[in-house]
Amino acid sequence: MTNRTTRPVVRVLRDRDARLYLSGVVVSGFGTSALWLASGVWVKDLTGSDGLAALCVLALWLPTLAGPLLGTLADRVRRKPLLIGVNLLLGALLLTLVGVDTPGDVWLLYAVLFVYGAAGVVHDAAESALVATAVAPTLLGDFNGLRMTASEGMKLLAPLAGAGLYAAYGGASVALLDAATFVLATGLYAALRVREEKPAPPTGSRRERTAEGARHLWAHPVLRPLVLAGGATMLCAGLNGAMLYAVVDDLGRSPAYAGVLYAVQGAGSMAVGLLSGTALRRLGERRFAAFGITLLALAVTLRAVPSDLSALVGSAAIGAGLPAVLIATLTSVQRETPDALLGRVTATATTLVYTPNVAGLAAGAALVELVGHRLVLVALGVVLLVTAALLRPPFAGIRPPSAGVSPSSRP
Repeated sequence: MTNRTTRPVVRVLRDRDARLYLSGVVVSGFGTSALWLASGVWVKDLTGSDGLAALCVLALWLPTLAGPLLGTLADRVRRKPLLIGVNLLLGALLLTLVGVDTPGDVWLLYAVLFVYGAAGVVHDAAESALVATAVAPTLLGDFNGLRMTASEGMKLLAPLAGAGLYAAYGGASVALLDAATFVLATGLYAALRVREEKPAPPTGSRRERTAEGARHLWAHPVLRPLVLAGGATMLCAGLNGAMLYAVVDDLGRSPAYAGVLYAVQGAGSMAVGLLSGTALRRLGERRFAAFGITLLALAVTLRAVPSDLSALVGSAAIGAGLPAVLIATLTSVQRETPDALLGRVTATATTLVYTPNVAGLAAGAALVELVGHRLVLVALGVVLLVTAALLRPPFAGIRPPSAGVSPSSRP
């Protein structure tokens, strides 16, 4: 990696507030990833039901549908105190899981996971808005890439740690670990040196304020194509994810081999996170996203080939291609949205981009039984190539996002 490539990343890491943010991502992400895996195992052990165990993921994801409404909270108050409050709330809430030890207590775990998911939507919206005021606009792509790298790194390590802790001491120990990470993250956010003006009093009805984020996205010529392409890509990613165990079975491997493919995919995501800032500056958000979607299309199609090498290369390419559209979309939202709307717009974009992933997983579970995984994977490759082509023109001629923006424009 050249010095020219690494210099912006080094600038991000030298920034005190950026380092604190990234540390908070690592700490809280570790606890969240550990609990995500352990919660399903916990319910399975208590009830013996695979269906009830799967509901843990649903409980975490369901609040995302209310993203436009929840995001308004991040625009009503100062974001730093809100982040601190959300982390303390979740830390305290997780302590209630210490008493979950019978099938009759499972409802409490679901309730905590639901609140956890809702608080996560508010947390992500507030964090994104606060980052946009603390990090120079020219470095937002680098920061978001590093955030992706840190997040994916935790997804590789934390589930193993959570599984080991659960096996040794039970589910309550994982809940306590997650609570401790939120307390530590609270200290990191409290140390931020960010100046925030008090938000202006709200105007209009609650419904009008909630819809304002969606109106901004739909009317914006930069954000609308990225969000639509992101949602289509995540729908295809969900369908692809549902094919994973069929791919593993086609290779003649045991289901545990899926863990190897997940690890390779995570490594690809970590690598692209380090390079995304430079790629965004050279290509612009749309072309960077289109490049990632094209890579994802080729990788998904490659998975249809029953070969260990194809599966491994495809997984690495999926890990590298998929984050491109996510990083490009988030960076554009932060750059192109007024501060007063940033919480709502971030949460709305998150809902529109990530919710199709759940629908894709559900549809893929049915399709893999009806038509087989190879046909589905090839069809997904075609759809993704079309999505990438539609994202490029007529937007390829628009200036890269960093043009005309200098660190002096930082709030």
